[in-house]
Amino acid sequence: MSMADDIFVRMCTKIIEQGTTTEGQRVRPHWADGSLAYTIKRFGVCNRYDLRKEFPALTLRPTALKSCMDEILWIYQRKSNNVRDLKPHIWDKWADETGSIGKAYGYQVAQVSHYVDGDFDQMDRVLKDLRDDPYSRRIMTNLYTFADLSQMNLYPCAYNVIYNAVHVPGEARPTLNMLLVQRSQDVLVANNWNVCQYALLLMMVAQVSDMVAGELVHMIADAHIYDRHVSIVRELIARPRFAAPRVSLNPKVTDFYDFTTDDLVVENYTHGPQVKDIPVAI
Repeated sequence: MSMADDIFVRMCTKIIEQGTTTEGQRVRPHWADGSLAYTIKRFGVCNRYDLRKEFPALTLRPTALKSCMDEILWIYQRKSNNVRDLKPHIWDKWADETGSIGKAYGYQVAQVSHYVDGDFDQMDRVLKDLRDDPYSRRIMTNLYTFADLSQMNLYPCAYNVIYNAVHVPGEARPTLNMLLVQRSQDVLVANNWNVCQYALLLMMVAQVSDMVAGELVHMIADAHIYDRHVSIVRELIARPRFAAPRVSLNPKVTDFYDFTTDDLVVENYTHGPQVKDIPVAI
């Protein structure tokens, strides 16, 4: 049984059975027909995934892992804010006529700051610090820049990544852990997508830093299920579960900027059917 399935089922069950509703409150999201989109939610959800044990892909339904990787490379490797540089069409509805989503996501990663030892953008600084000062407690990226929010076509949801290396006695290489902070999450649509994305990012960064990918800790401030998703989630979490797939990267890649989706290897991914026609609140 996939541990990611167990975590997802427990989280969804708690939200549905113990969460609070926004029905009747002033809310921003709405459905395509103009109706207000209410949620059941829990505040401060924390899930932990140990990549040394298994890759955290759901088996209740498939997660498109190559598309997950392409999007995470779009943000942190290509440092792009243009949907024309991205194979999936997830962000198309927020793009302008040129394909830009404004000063969001990859735009923020690419911003250069001056340090005593040179000028670096956010991702280059992470890679340098993990190489030169791996046990620093200051290794992170942050996409939520208040001064630029008015020029973002959408605010970042998963916005803060903190890297933390630990030395495990008896192990030849350090273990690299990651804390992902997310302000808001549509659990049905995005939960496992985000988990798999950042698990892949952790694996890539650990590999090029000569470390072992360890724990991904996912903090969600507002974890919610939309009112029109509740019945879909109930059906989903009642499905059979399977063993987690084996997911690995091409071991020959030693430079983060050399990774492509062709370097992702997914084996023995058994899963239930995809959930189709999910209404998305905007």
